[in-house]
Amino acid sequence: MAAPSSKTCEVVERSIRDRVPPLLTDLYQFTMAYAYWRAGRHREPAVFELFFRENPFGGGFSLFSGLHDCVLFLRSFRLTDEDVDYLRSVLPPATDPAFFQFLRGLDCSGVTLTSVPEGTVVFARVPLMEVSGPLAVVQLLETSLLCLVNYASLVCSNAARFRLAAGPRRKLLEMGLRRAQGPDGGLTASRYTHIGGFDLTSNVQAGFLFGIPVAGTMAHSYVTSFSSLEEVWPQTLVAANGDPGPVDLILLTKGWLGRVCELLGAEPGKIREGELAAFLSYAIAYPHNFLAVIDSYSVSGSGLLNFCAVALSLCELGYRPLGVRLDSGDLCRQSMDVRRVYKLCSEHFSISAFQSLIIVGTNNISEESLAELNKKENEIDVVGVGTHLVTCTRQPSLGCVYKLVEVRGSPRMKFSEDPEKSTVPGRKAVYRLIDTEGHPFLDLLCLAEEPVPKPGVPVSCFPLGWDNTSHSVTPTQVTCLRQEVFTKGQVTHPLCSAAESRAKVQSSLENLHPRHKRLQEPDSYTVALSEKLHNLITKIRRGSNSDFL
Repeated sequence: MAAPSSKTCEVVERSIRDRVPPLLTDLYQFTMAYAYWRAGRHREPAVFELFFRENPFGGGFSLFSGLHDCVLFLRSFRLTDEDVDYLRSVLPPATDPAFFQFLRGLDCSGVTLTSVPEGTVVFARVPLMEVSGPLAVVQLLETSLLCLVNYASLVCSNAARFRLAAGPRRKLLEMGLRRAQGPDGGLTASRYTHIGGFDLTSNVQAGFLFGIPVAGTMAHSYVTSFSSLEEVWPQTLVAANGDPGPVDLILLTKGWLGRVCELLGAEPGKIREGELAAFLSYAIAYPHNFLAVIDSYSVSGSGLLNFCAVALSLCELGYRPLGVRLDSGDLCRQSMDVRRVYKLCSEHFSISAFQSLIIVGTNNISEESLAELNKKENEIDVVGVGTHLVTCTRQPSLGCVYKLVEVRGSPRMKFSEDPEKSTVPGRKAVYRLIDTEGHPFLDLLCLAEEPVPKPGVPVSCFPLGWDNTSHSVTPTQVTCLRQEVFTKGQVTHPLCSAAESRAKVQSSLENLHPRHKRLQEPDSYTVALSEKLHNLITKIRRGSNSDFL
């Protein structure tokens, strides 16, 4: 994998400034900021938390992603004269002109971000990010931060589910750019599906920006554009060992095609000449990277035969062809047939390279069809996934929210007609408790001033969603889940590359107990409140009725 250069890193940061300027937000953020400013409250210290309420896709976990872009967004946050002029035109005419001068001077020099590391397994109701700073500024950041985290975390989690469905052996290729929700959605999908477990992408720009390995050969349109061997040009290929005499590849391949048809008992009259011409033309252009899509007409009657003839010709000249792609029909059955032909050719013609030829399967693959594929006997080495991966067909949004939990050092809590929409007040620390086997079993939310739970010491807590009673748990290990990554306008923790975040995902998922990773009917992971935090909520609820009238 090619690591991104310093130049491409600069391009990524510039891309964030272009894609996520301060105006990429909801209007009410600016109307609230004005009201805070008008009341003289805009500099009050405030704390917001970002979290989601339900694990996506009916699963037992999610993966936190988008932190890298959030930090770059905070670092570059500043309104231009043009931004302020536009806001002057859309805010009510009675808006005090001095407010626009205030906006022009805003930045994130007073903002601090504490966050779960990118690529960490996370669960519903756990505060993933804490954003603190001047009230007006941290309010203005809400929509942009949600936009950067919501889809990134969702598609990364979706990719991890595909990886779990595929198993560790099979390679996964992300190929959803053409089906994504716009160019930015496509680029974001390529990056975060790689972090979530996909090995390759078809997206060239993602390879350039993030160092993701890119892959791709030919489409059906390339194959069907040929109709005759007369269209093959040049018709010769020099051997891989550098022998100067060019070989007539058409003539060589015709000889091999006859031998393949004889070996397999195939009818030469059903073979499509245009398809053979396409394969020959591509093989001459890329003799070291010959991988052909073989279902443009008939896999068994034409495509596989033409591929084998061209591949055997390449082997004779010292090249190593790659394999085939199947894009329609019964992929499992066809892959078995293809592998059988590979082995027959290898044994009959004494061509060992045919033993290592790969089979790529594509065809509107979903998580369910991938899981079904694994239940059947098949020989597919690489699976390409597009639409169902990048569009997150089963659930289009993670539903992250950004809620106020403290102002001027005083806890704030949202009550709601829907109990699940109420918030947990106060500035917090989040700890992950680990059992004797090294698996996390509970995430504990505590008030920030509470002492850190100690390994081997019982902890009294109140699990969310259970009855309102205390439970005691004893962790073997305790880890603090969040770290400060952006402090008073400065990046204070190194930003992770896509490769580093991908490694974090793999280790985080490996540590998660299998019962929480099940794709169907996983066990619920426990998130709990400390006794002190639970008592604070009880106190606030009881004191919510005031005698101010």
